[in-house]
Amino acid sequence: MNPVKPEERPRRVALARALSKLGYCSRSQAAALIRAGRVRLNGSVRRNPETPVHLEQDRILVDERPIESEGKVYLMLNKPRGVVTTASDEKGRDTVYSLLNERSASADGSGRSASALPWVAPVGRLDKASEGLLLLTNDSEWGARVAAPETHLEKIYHVQIGIVADEKLVQSLMRGVKSEEGDTLRARQVRILRSGQKNSWLEIVLDEGKNRQIRRMLAARGVEVLRLVRVTIGPLQLGKLQKGAFRTLTKEEKQLLDRAMRYSGATRTRHEVAEECGPQPALSLPKGRKPWVAERKVNKPRRGERKDS
Repeated sequence: MNPVKPEERPRRVALARALSKLGYCSRSQAAALIRAGRVRLNGSVRRNPETPVHLEQDRILVDERPIESEGKVYLMLNKPRGVVTTASDEKGRDTVYSLLNERSASADGSGRSASALPWVAPVGRLDKASEGLLLLTNDSEWGARVAAPETHLEKIYHVQIGIVADEKLVQSLMRGVKSEEGDTLRARQVRILRSGQKNSWLEIVLDEGKNRQIRRMLAARGVEVLRLVRVTIGPLQLGKLQKGAFRTLTKEEKQLLDRAMRYSGATRTRHEVAEECGPQPALSLPKGRKPWVAERKVNKPRRGERKDS
């Protein structure tokens, strides 16, 4: 008899993680249910969250109700300021899950209610004071790939700062700055969107997404952040999604993001990836600004001059 190849063996995961992967609840909530004796595995109560499970074979019940695998769900949310990206908050602050419970949305217009959604987890983080595009999914492996710094998926932020920016600041952020923790933090691209008498809006492109990277970079330069809005993740754009609203990603959007991640290991710019992925809706910029396309400036010959061959 031929031995079963490793890749053909059923994959084993911890019981708490299994409940999370099945879209029932978060891993921490699952651990609490297990310790409370409310979870059965193949008919027996298990109280150890690390109990190994074969997802393809074993039967899991919570409060005597069988837990089946949910379909994969991919959401985008326009996170407002003042909301935290956690399932529950010990300080009683509003969380992104309160937005999911209050609203309903569907990319196909069917109006699927939030209560019909399986458990979804945030992909990465936006801190309480930050706002803009946040992805949520019950596909934990996909979410980990999107959020991983090693993926180098570009994310664009519009940042209002409490000084009038100049080219020196722009160049220093792209060269890299030392944070208070001793890390070297740098932006892939920075440009000034507009300036007033006392403040400016910057567009900052990151391809690593380290914890609070933009705030730490600007703090190292003594610059106050007044607002921080994430407007794109890879080819996905926040667009005109209202604050606090969410919707499912379309099949095309999901494919575009997957395709962009496949190029993460190559030395390709976001414009090259966008060219491969095809045309996208116009980026929603602060009022009065046009979308920016980074192209190499070519000096045209003056009248009467010959162009070099």
